[in-house]
Amino acid sequence: MSFSATILTLYPDMFPGPLGMSLSGDALTRGVWSLEAKNIRDHGLGRHRTVDDTPAGGGPGMVIRCDVLASAIDANVPENDPRPKLLMSPRGKPLTQAYVRELAAGPGVVIVCGRFEGVDERVIEARGLQEVSIGDYVLSGGEMAAMIVLDSCVRLLPGVMGKEASGTEESFESNRLEYPHYTRPREWEGRPIPDVLLSGNHAMIERWRREESERITRERRPDLLTSERG
Repeated sequence: MSFSATILTLYPDMFPGPLGMSLSGDALTRGVWSLEAKNIRDHGLGRHRTVDDTPAGGGPGMVIRCDVLASAIDANVPENDPRPKLLMSPRGKPLTQAYVRELAAGPGVVIVCGRFEGVDERVIEARGLQEVSIGDYVLSGGEMAAMIVLDSCVRLLPGVMGKEASGTEESFESNRLEYPHYTRPREWEGRPIPDVLLSGNHAMIERWRREESERITRERRPDLLTSERG
C-alpha cells in the first residue's frame, strides 16, 4: 500500500505545487505515494459557503467554524482511517526528523490547513487532530507547512531516493548537523578540497566527517548536543 496524503484546505489549487516536481513529483507519478486536496469550502454554510465567524469573546480576525471543518473531515476521512490527522499550527508539536520517520513509516497522513486566526478548539478535540508546528513563526495558512511535512516524509519512502544511505547521513538523523560536502573542481578560487577527502583512506574520511559534523553542531546548534545528554 502506498503512502496516502489527504489535504483539507481552502486553497486546493495550491497542491501539488512543489510536491509535483523533483523527487516527490517523480514518486507521485510512479504511484509511490498519492495526494488529494479537498476544499473545506465545499462544506461551507449558505449561499456564500461561509466557513468562518468572529471569535467568541471578541478580538481581531476570524475563526474557522467547528461544524464546517468537522463536515469536511467526516466527508473525506473514513471513521476507521488509520492515518493520523494533523493540524498545522504554531502551537503544535515540533516537526523533527524522528517524527518525520515515524510518519513516513505509516500509511500516510491527513493534514488540515488552517487559515485566519485558527480553527474552533472543539473540532480539534472532537476529531482528534494532532497539532504540528514546523517552527516558531506564523504563516498565512497551513498549506506551505503541509508541503514541508509531506516533502520530508515522501523522500524517506522506499524507492524515492537513489541511495538508502542518503537518508541516514543527513542533518538531524543522529542529533548532528551534516558535515561539509565537496566535488569537482579540485581547486576553486584558491580553495582546495580538503586533502583527506582525496586520500582514498575511508577510515580517515569517516573520522574527518564525524569530527566536522560534531564541530558544526557545537558551533551552530549546541542545543542538539544538550538534548542528547538530557
